Amino acid sequence: MPTKNRFAELHDEITAWRRDLHENPEILFETHRTSALVAEKLKEFGLDEVTTGIGRTGVVGVIKGKETGSGKVIGLRADMDALPIHEQTGLEYASKTPGAMHACGHDGHTAMLLGAAKYLAETRNFDGTVVVIFQPAEEGGGGGREMCEDGLMERWGIQEVYGMHNWPGVPLGTFAIRPGSFFAATDQFDIHFEGRGGHAAKPHDTVDTTVMSAQAVLALQTIASRNADPIDQVVVSVTSFETSSKAFNVIPQKVHIKGTVRTMSKEMRELAEQRINEICDGIAATFGGTVEVKYHRGYPVMVNSEAQTEFAAEVAKSISGQCAEAPLVMGGEDFAFMLEERPGAYILVGNGEDGAMVHHPEYNFNDDAIPAGCSWWAEIVEKRMPAA
Repeated sequence: MPTKNRFAELHDEITAWRRDLHENPEILFETHRTSALVAEKLKEFGLDEVTTGIGRTGVVGVIKGKETGSGKVIGLRADMDALPIHEQTGLEYASKTPGAMHACGHDGHTAMLLGAAKYLAETRNFDGTVVVIFQPAEEGGGGGREMCEDGLMERWGIQEVYGMHNWPGVPLGTFAIRPGSFFAATDQFDIHFEGRGGHAAKPHDTVDTTVMSAQAVLALQTIASRNADPIDQVVVSVTSFETSSKAFNVIPQKVHIKGTVRTMSKEMRELAEQRINEICDGIAATFGGTVEVKYHRGYPVMVNSEAQTEFAAEVAKSISGQCAEAPLVMGGEDFAFMLEERPGAYILVGNGEDGAMVHHPEYNFNDDAIPAGCSWWAEIVEKRMPAA
C-alpha cells in the first residue's frame, strides 16, 4: 500500500510504543501513566506547545506548519483508555494490570497519532496549524465531552476535527467511512417497580411486581416493533432484572430493571424515552403498583459532516486504493461530542479479517495497520492545508 516511507522507517518504534501502552492499560480518566508518556513524547518531538490536564487527564499538542498564513487549524483525536476486561491473549506484552485490558485498540490509536505527530513535527510541510488531541475516558466516561467543556475547540481555534478507529473484519490497512449518522446514541434506563410483597401461596393478597415487571420487559419491545418507523434504527435491550427477594416462597416487594437504548436520530431518541415512561406508567397503574423511571442520556449520535467525510474518503483512497462505505454502528462513540462542536469525520481502518472483535478478551490491535493509520492522519493535514 502506498503509505508514507517515513512510517515504514518508524514502524518498529511506533510498535514498541503501542506494546508498552498495551502492557500498561489504564481505565477511564485514570490514564496518568499514558498521559505522561504522551506528553513526554510530544515534547521530545519538538511540538510548539504541549498542554496536559484538559478533560482531567487529556493531552493537547500543537504543531505549526512551515507557513501559517492560511489560518487553518485542524484537530486530530485519539483515545487513550482501556477496558475493565481480563486479557486472555497470551501475548508476551499482555496486560500487567489485572482486570484491565486494551480490548478496543486505543493503544494503537494513541501510538498511531504519536507517530503522525512525530512526522508532522519533523516535516511541517503544510500551511496552518495541527492540534493533536489525546483523550481519556472514551469507554463510557465521556472524556470527549469533558475536553470540549474545558474549551478545547475555542482555546486552540480548531476549525475541523478528525478521528479514527481500528475495525476487525475490515481488510488490513483499508478504510471504511460513511457520511451523516454513523455511531448510535447510547442511553441507559433504570426502572424501579414497587408493589405489595407477600407469601407466594397467597398471590391475591399481593401486588406482584414480578408479573408487573415481566409485562414491562415484553412491552418495551413494542417500541421497536410497533412505535418506530421500520426504516428507523432503535434498539431497546433489558439487560438486568433483579427482585428484592430471592426466596422460593416470597413475592417480592420491588423489582429493578436496567437496560440500554440505541438510536440513530434525535427524534427516535425522544420517542424511545417517551414510550418507556408511558409504558411503565401504564403497566404499574394496571397492576396497582408504582414505578419510577430514570432515563440517563449518554453519548449522542455521532454524525460525520458531508464535505469532511468526502475529503477523508479521498485521502483514504490515496493510501490504500479504496475506501468502502461503512455500515451503521449501533455502538456509541464519544467523538460525537467533538463533531457536535466542529465539522469533521471519523473513519475506520482495517485491523484484518481474522481475530477477535473489539471488547473481547482475546482481541489485539494489529501492528501492521500502523503505517496506514499514520499516513491517513498525516495526509489529512498535508492535503487539507497544502504548503505553497
